[in-house]
Amino acid sequence: MSEKSEASTPATVTKSDEEWRRELTPEEYHVLRQAGTERPYTGKYWDSHAAGVYKCRACGAELFTSKEKFDSHCGWPSFFAPLAEGRVRYLRDGTLGMERIEVRCAACDSHLGHVFEGEGYPTPTDQRYCINSVSLTLVPADE
Repeated sequence: MSEKSEASTPATVTKSDEEWRRELTPEEYHVLRQAGTERPYTGKYWDSHAAGVYKCRACGAELFTSKEKFDSHCGWPSFFAPLAEGRVRYLRDGTLGMERIEVRCAACDSHLGHVFEGEGYPTPTDQRYCINSVSLTLVPADE
């Protein structure tokens, strides 16, 4: 069975706010735990083409792979799908005067970014998971 077809949800990670603050940098904490956003074109992975698996920076859950990553030229890493169903969860986000769908890690509930549909990118899903680099850790395919 391929990873893509597995409907696996990673184990739940629960930590206190104090624990998250100790383990994450201030920028990581702001984005992952306070739903902040890094500035476009500044993150480590927005223009990366390295093969591998992208894990949640907070808890290490595998979320996306380089196979689903594409160049959207939006300034953040973009994926057309998560690694598998159940790896991320979705919340309605009405902040900033617009309706968006927030993407969170299913294991630790950390903010990852947002997902958009119908933008016309030539991807199999017509979706763009716009994810903050600071929310991710890339494990290269050769490791």
